[in-house]
Amino acid sequence: MATEAINLAVLWGECPAPPEVRQLPSGQRVANLSIRVRPEDGRADSVPVTVWEPPGWLEEVDEGEEILVVGRVRRRFYRNPVSGTASRTDVEAAVIARRPDARRRESLRRRVDHMLESLE
Repeated sequence: MATEAINLAVLWGECPAPPEVRQLPSGQRVANLSIRVRPEDGRADSVPVTVWEPPGWLEEVDEGEEILVVGRVRRRFYRNPVSGTASRTDVEAAVIARRPDARRRESLRRRVDHMLESLE
């Protein structure tokens, strides 16, 4: 029996600090940011997000701006010159948007629903 699996993360919250955007030696651009989400219980979580080849507007995001991220959870291993091998777990964004309008939210909701329906 084949087992289907899904790795889906949806974040909608505020950016507590401007993103860090840099160019890697490979020439690829990457942005790292956090999204602070505050569930109904009131305890905020700050979730690290990586965006490969980020859109230009991301560099202009201000502290407190609302951001929507749809992506997947990733754990990456890398060489750390101080301690050897290290790891980082974050959400790798497939879609990132500023405070999305109703049309954009609906489009993203359909995309997420389609992914979840594939598990049935």
